Amino acid sequence: MAKVTDIHTANERRLGEIIGTNIAGKLHTGRSRNDQVATDMRMWLRDELNLIEEYLVDLLKVIAQRAEQDIDYIMPSYTHLQSAQPIRWSHWLLSYATAFQNDLERLRFTKKNVNKLPLGCGAVAGNAFGIDRVQMAKELGFEGLILNSMSAVGDRDFVVEVLQCAATISSHLSRWSEDLIIYSSLEFGYVKLADAYTTGSSLMPQKKNSDSLELLRGKSGRIFGAMAGLMMTIKGLPSTYNKDLQESLQPMLDTVKTLKDSLQIAARSLATATVYPDKMRAALSPDMLATDLAEYLVRKGKLCSLQLYSLSADTSAGVPFRETHHLAGRIVALGEDEKKGINELTIEQFKSVDKRFGDDVLSVFDYERSVELKSTTGGTSRSAVLEQLEALKKTWALE
Repeated sequence: MAKVTDIHTANERRLGEIIGTNIAGKLHTGRSRNDQVATDMRMWLRDELNLIEEYLVDLLKVIAQRAEQDIDYIMPSYTHLQSAQPIRWSHWLLSYATAFQNDLERLRFTKKNVNKLPLGCGAVAGNAFGIDRVQMAKELGFEGLILNSMSAVGDRDFVVEVLQCAATISSHLSRWSEDLIIYSSLEFGYVKLADAYTTGSSLMPQKKNSDSLELLRGKSGRIFGAMAGLMMTIKGLPSTYNKDLQESLQPMLDTVKTLKDSLQIAARSLATATVYPDKMRAALSPDMLATDLAEYLVRKGKLCSLQLYSLSADTSAGVPFRETHHLAGRIVALGEDEKKGINELTIEQFKSVDKRFGDDVLSVFDYERSVELKSTTGGTSRSAVLEQLEALKKTWALE
């Protein structure tokens, strides 16, 4: 009996114990460890990617559920970590749903590339026994063949592609976690994680740390490191199979497990979190409506043009946005000089900056009105958010 050096000879030996060594010895005919291990890896990855897809869809479903449930909550948006414009909390949720939805599309494409059969290619040059590889692929559940034997045994791009896909997903999980860590801080207080996903301080009894989210953020570096490490390992290899390719197994196994755990923790963290809409609303301030003030003049100018020149008039007439932006900036500066919110300025003070501000200018300072005006596809109005939700829900139909 041959010395057991790997799983393949172990299988052959065990088969010999069951059916006899003469028949079992034929198992390796036309086969090599090179094409067998590549096949094993692809079969394992195929099953694991199905689970990752399931967990990613679960996360998207939780996001959709919360976005629908919490659609009336209005909060500040942020650019450069500075408060920007009012948005719906649901709009923030769906911004990450969009990223995860793109991840899902990449994952499904990656699955197709993984699910191609290398078996039957031998060590490097192919198989001399006329094996029907198409039939073999059907029996093993593969969608196609790798048509070049050298590529079949020397390729680990399918592992790299999985790791790249995982790195992108975990990058999005990391940014999502960072936002929630900020939003759950005492200074913001928009969100509180369930006790199951926080830990207390060993010294300060009042603290609840967002450890689950911090670990998700940290694991992204681990996944990215695995991807970069494997790419560095294979970048200078000669064709075809080299023992260096064995180094693809550890990062593959670790990344798959880490990503599966991360997706499940992310979904449960969000599903069990408590949201505080009053805190979100309290964080809104009238200066966030400065852009609405500029748009008020643009809209008023267009309306005046239509009234003066009939419905066939050039709707681009009126006050250019660049000018209204400057005027809104002067209003903000006036409010700072007066030590008042811009919503507290009088109509006369508005008109002192520009007479085109009308008696209805204070109607601008309404957060619900602000978000509802953003009704173009992709915006934060109720109708636009519901449109995004409907598009997201179609994702499940592709499972």
